[in-house]
Amino acid sequence: MGRIVLCEGDISEQSVDAIVNAANTQLVLGAGVAGAIQRRGGPQIQQECDAIGPIELGDAVVTGAGDLAARFVIHAAGMPSGGSATDSSIHAAIRRSLELAREKGCEIVAIPALGAGIGGFPEQRCAEILLDECRRHLAGETTLREIRIVLFGEPTYRIFEAASDAAKIHEQMEKLRAQK
Repeated sequence: MGRIVLCEGDISEQSVDAIVNAANTQLVLGAGVAGAIQRRGGPQIQQECDAIGPIELGDAVVTGAGDLAARFVIHAAGMPSGGSATDSSIHAAIRRSLELAREKGCEIVAIPALGAGIGGFPEQRCAEILLDECRRHLAGETTLREIRIVLFGEPTYRIFEAASDAAKIHEQMEKLRAQK
């Protein structure tokens, strides 16, 4: 089974098979994670997005990674253009992103706090959803051996760390209850 790794940093600097972009349904690379990916990856990523988009809320698509140290960018539409992310859009977008990573044969994927920046989604809830979806994916058939959740800034990292610890404690408590 693969592992989930939390790290603090700039997702656009990750040397991985695929980087997940916190995209909007129009696939316009603007600010936040998408802006960092565009600045470091070059204009070809936006050109590929223009040829594909728009996409449905909760869907995801794959482009090349331009000048990034990755093979692919997976654009996860967690919010409508100019709108906000929701529980259901984050669940669907991350699930679809992980499916696409598997379909492309990826072993390591980097994911941001999808929807928690410009999407206005609460970081705590984002952490719970991402960690849950990542665990579910890794429990099934997959090519992924590492899902790296890359968080911008220590406060966001600490929120995800606490959510991860809480989930581990809950899992251990369930195992203890099952043994009784």
